[in-house]
Amino acid sequence: MFTRRELLGFLGGGAAVSLAGCWREVTPQSTRASMPPSAEVMTLPACVVRPQQSEGPFFVEERLNRSDIRSDPTSGLIKAGVPLQLTFRVLQLRDRRCIPLSEAIVDLWHCDAEGLYSDADSFRGNTVGQQFLRGYQVTNTQGMAQFTTIFPGSYPGRAVHIHFKIRSAQTSNLPYEFTSQLYFDDAVTETVLAGSTYSQGGAWTPNPRDGLFQAGGEQLTIALEESSNSLVGEFSIALDMDF
Repeated sequence: MFTRRELLGFLGGGAAVSLAGCWREVTPQSTRASMPPSAEVMTLPACVVRPQQSEGPFFVEERLNRSDIRSDPTSGLIKAGVPLQLTFRVLQLRDRRCIPLSEAIVDLWHCDAEGLYSDADSFRGNTVGQQFLRGYQVTNTQGMAQFTTIFPGSYPGRAVHIHFKIRSAQTSNLPYEFTSQLYFDDAVTETVLAGSTYSQGGAWTPNPRDGLFQAGGEQLTIALEESSNSLVGEFSIALDMDF
């Protein structure tokens, strides 16, 4: 368990954050980030086109349509770790305006607290057949897709990160795909990884020492806040889909 003081420290003072309690490395109660009342058209510079990054070796086309990706559907076991609520806001850049992109498919996958990916045979272990910490959601009319997961663990050579892939609607006549990675502030990562659940992970690599992070990682870093028993973050991304 992390204390109120630790939360205040790694969340930069917590002035805008409710700290009635503290989050723990346990299964959280469902907490959703707030949704805008209606879809809006935004002008620049609200549109932020983010850099694409490597898919990596662990993407699997599981086709798991679910918001809570913590469990392994084959066993029902839920992965332990600091609960994390993520909201993607997907926008389309059109005529120098940002339009919410509905019906886009947002895939998410990342390692567990020990640095293991599911459905993979790697130097960290063999998890073939398991499907924890994978899933996709389809954006709503506001371009929003929400996930419940855990803060990822670490493994040698990489900063802590989450992979994501955004694809156009299956009914689209013009297929589009965008693949990249999410990063976290090093102060947050250091505090989370100090928890006992994360003690079996590999050596942690700070962001500035990660080669992929150096290629646009600052634009892919998501700010987190504390809410109820979890960390919460919203990531807005504009896609330039002109062909």
